[in-house]
Amino acid sequence: MPEIRPMSSVPLAQRLRPRDLSEFFGQSHLLGEGKLLKLLYEKGAVVSLILWGPPGVGKTSLARLLAGKAEADFVEFSAVLSGIKDVREVVAQARAARRLGNRPTVLFVDEIHRFNKAQQDAFLPHVESGLVTLIGATTENPSFEIIPALVSRTRVLVLEPLSREELENVVDLALNDKERGLGALDLTLEERARDFLVGSSGGDARSLLNALELSAALALPRPAGGWLVSEAVVSQAVQKKAWRYDKGAEEHYNLISALHKSLRDSDPDAALYWLARMLEGGEDPVYLLRRMIRFASEDVGLADPLGLLLGAAALESYRLLGSPEGDLALAHLATHLALAPKSNAVYKAFGLARKDARDFGPLPVPLVIRNAPTNLMRDLGYGEGYKYAHDYENAETDQERMPKELKDRIYYRPSQRGREKALGEALAARRERRGETGGGKKDE
Repeated sequence: MPEIRPMSSVPLAQRLRPRDLSEFFGQSHLLGEGKLLKLLYEKGAVVSLILWGPPGVGKTSLARLLAGKAEADFVEFSAVLSGIKDVREVVAQARAARRLGNRPTVLFVDEIHRFNKAQQDAFLPHVESGLVTLIGATTENPSFEIIPALVSRTRVLVLEPLSREELENVVDLALNDKERGLGALDLTLEERARDFLVGSSGGDARSLLNALELSAALALPRPAGGWLVSEAVVSQAVQKKAWRYDKGAEEHYNLISALHKSLRDSDPDAALYWLARMLEGGEDPVYLLRRMIRFASEDVGLADPLGLLLGAAALESYRLLGSPEGDLALAHLATHLALAPKSNAVYKAFGLARKDARDFGPLPVPLVIRNAPTNLMRDLGYGEGYKYAHDYENAETDQERMPKELKDRIYYRPSQRGREKALGEALAARRERRGETGGGKKDE
């Protein structure tokens, strides 16, 4: 393993914070010509904002740039370490500054979603009065984590992970800047090492710069002088790809939605990718199996009854083998479900039947199909006239089976896909023989 050389006490990501927009990469949908933040920056104006996006995409840097251009006092604190007392102190300072006619105050709150409701409430009157301009940064969906009153008094802007080209620009800046970056070290970054470094960052510039700085510390001497950062060196520094995934937050729901919809759209490649993403991110395989077993009933149904059986078998296989061997059972199931014919007929039929059960309440069971274990019950007509299906042609009878209020209800309407096509044809013939017209149907 390469020897680790001394690193600066100030992290590279901190040293390279952009001093103006020319050094800021990404977020062109907000910073392009004529876009909101570009216009605010050019005018030296700043408004209360919630910057929502994943780590390492420039939320803090943007807040600093906007405040600097507006010549405002920039007060920064983290919701992890600060409380209402700190907010009150900032408000008092802003009020004093206003009386003296000094610069406006921009209050930047990192991880604002970590403040509870009472703490967030403390901002409201001061944001509304304009005493402070609030810029909050969050990785969590503001709709769920920030109180509506605060959201309504700010502008929520969504920041995106950096693209590959934008990350390449960050690498070039770090390698060429001799004052703040690594330019004075005479580093050579192999192309394969660059590809691995950029690809492993997950659109996170901070993660990228941290890995690059450690790679520089591990770099190998070149015979001709200078230092070489190879793919093996970057692999040592990165250790593992930085997955942007939180099992309890929005990204969890985004990814499980992507898996579910890829299965529904019969795309095994996309399904396997999203499955792998969730497993690599540390998702519980049993949770994924439960979701796919549900999918087997909801979206595949009787078009391929094997799907549900394979789901149960995959769950048992995983419990027997564990990870990583048992992960293949999940891939097996996902591929099968993606390729299976699709039908939601059972899902829809059960929904209609359940709605009738709720709407009509506990309707009585027709006497003819009630069980009659006692003489009293037989005397009351329980089971009277019951026809045993096996004694009749096609094992079919015309006896009453539904409450009279639901006579002729039709819930299940098979699709024309997979095994359900044959089931549908047989059921249609049976319904015709019975004279079931669906006149009282409730299937819309």
